[in-house]
Amino acid sequence: MFYKFIKRGIDISAAVIALIIFSPIIITVSIILSAHYGGKTPFFFQKRPGKNEKIFKIIKFKTMTDATDADGNLLSDDKRLTPTGKFIRKTSLDEIPQLLNVLMGTMSLIGPRPLLPQYLALYSKEQQKRHLVRPGITGWAQVNGRNSISWKNKFELDVFYVEHLSFLLDLKILLKTIKKVIKVENINAAGHATAQAFNGKN
Repeated sequence: MFYKFIKRGIDISAAVIALIIFSPIIITVSIILSAHYGGKTPFFFQKRPGKNEKIFKIIKFKTMTDATDADGNLLSDDKRLTPTGKFIRKTSLDEIPQLLNVLMGTMSLIGPRPLLPQYLALYSKEQQKRHLVRPGITGWAQVNGRNSISWKNKFELDVFYVEHLSFLLDLKILLKTIKKVIKVENINAAGHATAQAFNGKN
């Protein structure tokens, strides 16, 4: 219980240190992406539900174009994902800007990943528990399969995290995250450029 009160302080301290350490990477990637997208913003903003299902805007590096079909609808993710974007996702560099979300208090370094608002109506009562804590840049589900496991398993892992929140669990997740980033594991679901959408059953 005590850890819940000091976790926020750890998040702020770690985010500030990480932003300083990663600042050369952030600047370099921002310049490359801005040039790649014709001078447009290198950042991607999207609404996501956070703690207690409060909506916020997540910040990530942009990895896909805004290409549309003849009717003005966005093309599928695999058609909009650029070679540069693939590399950035593969190396998890797209996640770094979320450190700003951590500083703003909308996210934590570690917690259930923030998903899409349209999924809120599809969760079971048990699955809704994932919103009892701040969402994280990495989490228990991410180090135990990420996009290679089913949504059902992801949510079970998210709820486990919420119910067993502790410093030791967070430390374990952090160490496993570093290992997975280095090994580049489970970034995409098999046969998909991005994770498949949750439909309430899968």
